[in-house]
Amino acid sequence: MTQAADARPRVDELAAKYLTFRLGSEEYGLEILKVREIIGLMHITAVPRTGDCIRGVINLRGRIIPVLELRKRFGMETIPDTEQTSIIVVDSEKEGGTSQMGILVDGVCEVLDIGADEIDPPPSFGDGVDMSFIRAVAKCRGEVKILLDTEQILSAVPRQALSGAMAPENRE
Repeated sequence: MTQAADARPRVDELAAKYLTFRLGSEEYGLEILKVREIIGLMHITAVPRTGDCIRGVINLRGRIIPVLELRKRFGMETIPDTEQTSIIVVDSEKEGGTSQMGILVDGVCEVLDIGADEIDPPPSFGDGVDMSFIRAVAKCRGEVKILLDTEQILSAVPRQALSGAMAPENRE
C-alpha cells in the first residue's frame, strides 16, 4: 500500500452531505462542509501567467477570488459557458490559514446525504494513473457519483498561479 493510500479516510468516515455537480454527462460531489457558496456565472477577469486551469478572478462582494476551471484541471475538452455554468466557492486550507477559491462547473445538481453503505473506495487503474483527487465513489439512485477531494484538486494548482491571481489584500 502506498503512503497516499494510507492517508485516505476510511469509507465509513466519508458518509456526509455532498453538493453534486455536472461536468459533461458525469456527476461529481464535494463535501458540503467545504462549500462556502454557489454563484451563477459572473464576469471572470483573466490574469496573465496564471496557468491553463485558472480562468481568472472574480470580485465577490469586495473579495478577489481565483477561479479554477475544473474541466481544464481534469484534462477535459473546454466548452462554451451556458446558463447552467456555475461557480462553487470552496474553502481551502493553505499554508497560513484558510482561503477561498472558485471552481467553475457545468451545472450544480443537488445536495445529497450519502451513507457509508453507498460509498466505495476509489477504483485502482494501475500505477500510472493519479487518482489522488478522488475521495470515493458513491452509488446513489442507481447512478455513480465521483466524490472529490477538494484539497487534492486545489493542491495541484501551481502556487505561482494562485499568487498571481490574488489581490495583495488576500495574499497576507
